[in-house]
Amino acid sequence: MDANLSSAHKILVLNTLAFTICFACWTLNGVLVTYLVDNNIFNWSVVETGWLLGIPILTGSIMRLPLGILTDKYGGKPVFSALLLLCSVPLFLLYFADSYWIYFLLSALFGMIGTGFAVGIAFTSAWYPKEWQGRALGVFGMGNAGAALTTFFAPTLLNYLSAEDPENGWRMLPILYGITLVIIGCIFLLFVKNKKVTAQNKSTKQLLEPLSNMRVWRFGLYYFLVFGLFVAFSQWLMPYYVSVYKTSLVLGGLLASAFSLPSGVIRAFGGYLSDKFGARKVMYWVLYSSLILSGLLMLPKMEILTPGKGITAKKTGIVKSFGNEKIILDNAEFAISAKPEIPQQTSVLPESFSWQEILVKQNERVQKKQLLAQGVTLIKFEAHIWVFSILVILIGIMWGIGKAAVYKHIPEYFPNEVGVVGGMVGLIGGLGGFIGPILFGYLLDFSGLWTSSWIFVFLISAISLFWMNQVIKKMTYNAAPHLKDRIEHVNNNKD
Repeated sequence: MDANLSSAHKILVLNTLAFTICFACWTLNGVLVTYLVDNNIFNWSVVETGWLLGIPILTGSIMRLPLGILTDKYGGKPVFSALLLLCSVPLFLLYFADSYWIYFLLSALFGMIGTGFAVGIAFTSAWYPKEWQGRALGVFGMGNAGAALTTFFAPTLLNYLSAEDPENGWRMLPILYGITLVIIGCIFLLFVKNKKVTAQNKSTKQLLEPLSNMRVWRFGLYYFLVFGLFVAFSQWLMPYYVSVYKTSLVLGGLLASAFSLPSGVIRAFGGYLSDKFGARKVMYWVLYSSLILSGLLMLPKMEILTPGKGITAKKTGIVKSFGNEKIILDNAEFAISAKPEIPQQTSVLPESFSWQEILVKQNERVQKKQLLAQGVTLIKFEAHIWVFSILVILIGIMWGIGKAAVYKHIPEYFPNEVGVVGGMVGLIGGLGGFIGPILFGYLLDFSGLWTSSWIFVFLISAISLFWMNQVIKKMTYNAAPHLKDRIEHVNNNKD
């Protein structure tokens, strides 16, 4: 058993390394396309740029299911090796890209590297016993940190490569990524031993049978939240920080990396927690945390101007004089609150500022109960950048734990179909990464609120939690239907 685990650990290290590189390549366009547009190397529109950011995520998500099936049938070594080597080709060809559609096509092709997750999950699962599945898959999932590596290092590499040739220096970056894929692919071919899950004498139709199980789609919804929206916000947070908090691109990139990196690294801990406490209990923690944190993040940075306490005349009279501090009506004086100095930035909690604005003129005759000065109240909520960032990092960490918990479920319920089920769940999650930024853009246009993206997260968290609760109630009733009658009988006696 120890020898088997030792071999499994070696495979896990190589699997995790390969997946980290795959994820770094998969998110390459987030940095490279932004650089090309910002430096006017290509004059692509906002719509064209959005599609170039999303197309690798789309192809890498759609192809997860067929690659998962292939891994179940033939094992991880041939599939992963072929994927790494073949996806290096479009990266090399990006050196020659000189038009939008060529770049688009090559982006779609190298985006296939995103299927490395489905391949690696099935291959890792094949090597480990049930009691090790959560930890092993959690460690493998740490490869998500590859997104942070690209966000952090790629801008510096681009600046270095473009120092002497600003127009074409960028072309060497995809070459470097392609070379890295070739090296990892050769390592897989030479040093990895193949292994398949048991009971593989099945037709493709039989392999696809688990997809008719509603449980697969429920897991897919969980993964849409914890992985798909993680990928979406990995791209969306950069413009969020720049537009809402007026940060520089460099600071925005660092803060976005602070969201991506912990979420990827913590996944291994999520696997440990899933093994120790059970995946279902961990998912409860994750969903409740996502609901609470997204609820806090929904509060926008805003200023609300609303009517405040005004001053009315107690009797009919003539305005004798008025100033910044008082109004004199006949012989009566009314104190006026002057407008305070409003700071540009306020504290963490909302602050209110109230004052009164005079509506009458000197020698004007006013009637009883007429408004002499209207009250104005300004409520200012700063949604402080550091508080916002801490909440974002926390929700990223909980999503990282949730990713491991979702995939802990799969080998427990579908031990011989990890590739196909994991591929389908990964496909749904990956589509979240593709759809998310596009949907966030439409929500922003419709509502005018940047925090509309967090409202969407809140709704998905609430739906996932409700669905899980309903399933648990149904399972409890099916396992012990007499408990329901007993509980109702006890409650009736108390009433």
